[in-house]
Amino acid sequence: MKAVVFAYHEIGYACLEELLGSRIDVAALFTHTDDPTEEIWFRTPRTLADERHVPVFEDEDLRSPTRLAYIRRLEPDYLFSFYYRNMLPKEALAIPRIAAMNLHGSLLPKFRGRCPVNWVLIEGEKKTGVTLHIMETKPDAGDIVAQKEVAITFEDTAHTLALKLVDASRAVIRDTTPLLEAGIFERRPQMGVSSYFGGRRPEDGLIDWSRSAVEIYNLTRGVTHPYPGAFTSLDGKRLLVWKAMPEAGATDQRVGAIVSTDPLRVQTGDGLLRVLSVQLQGSEEMDSNAFVSAHNLDNKSLGGIF
Repeated sequence: MKAVVFAYHEIGYACLEELLGSRIDVAALFTHTDDPTEEIWFRTPRTLADERHVPVFEDEDLRSPTRLAYIRRLEPDYLFSFYYRNMLPKEALAIPRIAAMNLHGSLLPKFRGRCPVNWVLIEGEKKTGVTLHIMETKPDAGDIVAQKEVAITFEDTAHTLALKLVDASRAVIRDTTPLLEAGIFERRPQMGVSSYFGGRRPEDGLIDWSRSAVEIYNLTRGVTHPYPGAFTSLDGKRLLVWKAMPEAGATDQRVGAIVSTDPLRVQTGDGLLRVLSVQLQGSEEMDSNAFVSAHNLDNKSLGGIF
């Protein structure tokens, strides 16, 4: 069996590593150049491919007749996409002898689309997982080949959940590889309620203090390190909230008001948000005690124009 792999990120590394340990011959890797503006906390598939002498292509135009012809000459039985950030064109999907498959970071058909590891936390989900599915021209819509569920704890962040999904992805590929080698895997249509979520931008991390403390907490943990972070404003400057926890309680102050500094608490639309780690524009990240000591927060509110 022969495969062409399209992969990036830690999940891409883990899945490629499993394939390289199987009887499936990886004929080429297509991947992305690291973005200098992105926090690269993960291992990249290119390093593994280079070690194993697998040809590597970065940021290729997959609609190019020359590139499509190259993939055809490899005569792959499979195409695999493991957290590759671009859609594969239909011309590429038609190349493999057996199937083109994608590893998606949710329990399809829920959370189709971009950034599922962030969205499941922002939406307050209690579980998620990974799905290996047949690729179609419509994103994340093809038949399911394998799934693995992952529990989400209330303390999980985007980083801790991403690591859980890496382990789940590795297990899915390891368990499925013998079936793929034999070409006898099963496939089943996606059933149940579907949902689609688009990509996220740094500006989508703006905190709406009229939301509940739990909702704001879900946003902060969903976009905290290694992502750009949830933010508000203080005295006209952007204030990143890297870590927080929701608390029950209410005051007669307006939403966004700092209601105490020991500990640092902010009034929300429902409950209080205890702020644990912040970063004011132009400064380093610090815990809330150090921040309170360095700034006069009496009668201050968070939010507004900055």
